[in-house]
Amino acid sequence: MSARPSLLYVSDLGYRAAGRPRYCDEDVFLSSRLRADFDIAVCHPLDAAALLDRFDAAVVRNTGPVLHYQDEYDAFRAQALAQGARVYNPLDGRADMAGKRYLLDLTASGHPVIPTVDRLHDLGLLPAAEQYAVKPKAGADSIGLRFVSRDALEGLAYGDVLVQPRVDFRYEVSFYFVDDAFQYALYAPDPERRWALEPYTPTEADLVFARTFVDWNTLDHGIQRVDACRTRDGGLLLVELEDLNPYLSLDLVDDRTRDTFVTALTDSLRRFLATGH
Repeated sequence: MSARPSLLYVSDLGYRAAGRPRYCDEDVFLSSRLRADFDIAVCHPLDAAALLDRFDAAVVRNTGPVLHYQDEYDAFRAQALAQGARVYNPLDGRADMAGKRYLLDLTASGHPVIPTVDRLHDLGLLPAAEQYAVKPKAGADSIGLRFVSRDALEGLAYGDVLVQPRVDFRYEVSFYFVDDAFQYALYAPDPERRWALEPYTPTEADLVFARTFVDWNTLDHGIQRVDACRTRDGGLLLVELEDLNPYLSLDLVDDRTRDTFVTALTDSLRRFLATGH
C-alpha cells in the first residue's frame, strides 16, 4: 500500500431516488472531502469489478438498488472475495447486504422489530392489523411494496416475499453510525413524507435501541443506518438495518455534524486499510 492510499469510490451518479432528486450530491461531497487523505477515483457500479484490483480498497456508496444489476453485483462480490480485495462496507454484513432474511431472524429472536414472516403457516405469529405490508425479500427503495388485507394473505405466492403488519406509527427516525460510533439522527415528522427529514436529538434509550442492532451486525468497520418507527405507545421498532449503501442525507445536517462525520469516516477507512479486513 502506498503512503497515500487509493480508493475506488463506487457510486451511480445518475441514479434518481424517489424523494431525493439530487441523490448524487452526497457522493460528490464525500468523495471530494476524502480526496484530502486518499487518492480517489469514482466509478459506476457496473465498472467496479474491472477496476477492483487497481486500488487499495473499494468504497461502495450510493449505488442504487442492486436488484437493478443483481448479476453484476453478485459477480463483483464473488471477485472481491476470491481476490481478498478490501470492500467498505465489508462484505460480511448480516443485514440488508445479505437480503431481508435478517428481519425474520430478528423477529424469531425477540428483538424490537416489526414482526415479519415469510411462510403461510406462520401468519398466526403476526398481530392483527387492518392491513399488511408485502415486500420482496430482494426489495429496496420500496420497490414492489404493496399493502393488502388479511384475507388476501392466504393467496400470496410465498417464498420470495415478506409479510408484516402495517404499523400505525407516529414518525420514522434514522440513526447513523460509523463503525460502532453514533454520528447523528434524523426523523420524518410526517409519516406520509419519508424523506422530509429534520434533525433529531435521541434519548439515551433511543441510542441503546439503535446500538442493539449495530452490535448484532458485528461489522468491525463501515457505515450503518438504523431505521425505526415510533409507535403510538412510544416504543421503537426496527424498520430496516441498512449496511450495504445507506443514503446519509448529509445535506440536512449542520456543518459541524457533517465535518465530524467526514472525520469519523476518514479515520474508519484508515483503520480498515491498516487491519486489512
